[in-house]
Amino acid sequence: MTPTLVFRVHSDLRLGLGHVARALVLDRAWRALGGSSVLAVSGGPQARRLAQGLHPFREEPLEIEVVDLGEDLHAPLPESLKARASLVLVDQWETTPEQVRALRPLKVALMEDEGDAHEAADLLFQPFLEGVDWPAMPVKVVNGRKVRPHETFAGSCRVLRGASFIVVGEAATLGRPKREPLQPLTVRRLLATFGGTDGPGLAQKAYGILGDLVREGRWSGSCTLLAPQGVSGPAVPGCTVVSQVPELTRRISEFDAVWCAAGLTLAEAVCLGVPAAAWGQNARQAGMIGDMAQANACMGLGEGPESDPRLVVEALAHWFSAEGQETRQEQVRDGMKLVDGMGAARVAQELRALAEA
Repeated sequence: MTPTLVFRVHSDLRLGLGHVARALVLDRAWRALGGSSVLAVSGGPQARRLAQGLHPFREEPLEIEVVDLGEDLHAPLPESLKARASLVLVDQWETTPEQVRALRPLKVALMEDEGDAHEAADLLFQPFLEGVDWPAMPVKVVNGRKVRPHETFAGSCRVLRGASFIVVGEAATLGRPKREPLQPLTVRRLLATFGGTDGPGLAQKAYGILGDLVREGRWSGSCTLLAPQGVSGPAVPGCTVVSQVPELTRRISEFDAVWCAAGLTLAEAVCLGVPAAAWGQNARQAGMIGDMAQANACMGLGEGPESDPRLVVEALAHWFSAEGQETRQEQVRDGMKLVDGMGAARVAQELRALAEA
């Protein structure tokens, strides 16, 4: 019998489309293992678009069946959907233990949880929230099976931690260079993107910082800035503002560096060997970026909405410059080791094992 996986996601102005994007990547990896899947989505207007079977980033139909759950973050799955499913992957943050228990008797996995909801689940993937850098050795034998340091338990819930489970799209895996790319002396081509919805309005703040860099003569490159809500203020020479970037993953390698938020774009830039500076959209994301930066995979700029623009100007001016070349080169080297492009396949394999257990 073909196992059916339900991706339970939420999309609104605050959470954006990152969880949806990750589900679509995992859907392809899951189907490659012979499974079938359904996207169960709640949230705002973007969720309605998905419910119509339309891709969130491209003008084309989705390859996955979609069930619209309305606006409520904690909306339950319809009983008719539960009846034909084998397991659920919940990827929406702020999941409650009650929401997990309501999914029973299905097997339940969670993607990221900083609370106690996972204690009611069977499996938890923690790519970021418990540190990204975990050794592969030594291996222990527990109850007759090999357990590596990235694996632990919270009650009966198995927890898998670290960068091995960071999900990137197929285009990032296929486009990953065979050798570590050499960094240019200075950053001439910059991509700045803070998500398909940019709820906190980071694009506007970044636009002001880019303007300061250019006007002060601290940087003179070109920038493509993704601003779904638009921007205001004096024109910034060399800066092109767009509302969307089609085929974003495939275009990342066209740039010398990326300035982004936490999420799929950051992971894909690191995987592709493109230096990344990252702003957290909130304190939780800033902590995730901090772990990536501590592993020397990116430059962390803290929590974007609360950041001091002058400090960001100084940090970027140095990072973009010839003096920052060595730092960018080291971040590419360490980042590519950390995010190897196989995370989606690992997650799908673990989900398949859970379905068959």
